[in-house]
Amino acid sequence: MIETVDFKSVIDQYKVIFFDSFGVIKNYKGLVPGIEETFAYLEANQKDYYIVTNDASRSPLQLAESFSKLGLDIITPDKIISSGMLAKEYLDLKVPDGIVAYLGTNDSAHYLDSSGLHVLPLRDINEDNVERVNALVFLDDEGFDWYQDLNKAVNLLRRRNIPAIVANTDDAYPLNKQEIAIAIGALAGMIEKITGKKFIRFGKPDSQMFTFAYDMVRENKSLNKKDILMVGDTLHTDILGGNKFGLDTVLVFTGNTLQQNAETRINATGILPTYICQAAVLS
Repeated sequence: MIETVDFKSVIDQYKVIFFDSFGVIKNYKGLVPGIEETFAYLEANQKDYYIVTNDASRSPLQLAESFSKLGLDIITPDKIISSGMLAKEYLDLKVPDGIVAYLGTNDSAHYLDSSGLHVLPLRDINEDNVERVNALVFLDDEGFDWYQDLNKAVNLLRRRNIPAIVANTDDAYPLNKQEIAIAIGALAGMIEKITGKKFIRFGKPDSQMFTFAYDMVRENKSLNKKDILMVGDTLHTDILGGNKFGLDTVLVFTGNTLQQNAETRINATGILPTYICQAAVLS
């Protein structure tokens, strides 16, 4: 079985900690036991932290409220960096007018609403407005009919030469210890293959996500990449993305990666975290 190191001894070496959300701070059971003490310790020792998440299903305010409802009220909206923020930035720069269609919940559309474009769920696109659709955004795996709307997405992209933006690149997420569910990143990948188009992706492991987060934390303090630690539960997103960007990384066993499978997965993928810990907790 793979050996782990003490999480406190790791974070003591860094000025800023990036945490993934689901699988690190919380999972299907609720908050990871002891995570409240981790954030209290960071605050007491004046170490900065951010939640760097592929969750574009809700706004930063709603994500912060979801932590508070679980009993972790220390995380404020300004500490949350979501891949949905990058989708908004892209739309602001590249799509000046028209309709932005999306797949996801009404809450996830927050990121698109704030860009000032006319935003509609894909189910509301019809012959009267289809020619005004200038972008399609994949936000969340809920909030739409998988059969009707995924077929509609394929045919929209065949008909209109528009950018398709994947705001959440996760392929799956854990439902419990034994089961996972398909995420919007996997659905987008399927449609990308069918249509033969190259989609624009924002989220871990893509470098844009880490560049965005890095630029945000450097607005108020002088830092370099070796001052920042990325904590995640998934090799192909958190750890690979952090490694490629030049950050040190920690793999934890409270989410997607189980300790009994970790060595096999690391050897098979070649994705090697800087450290491995049982959980993002102090003991």
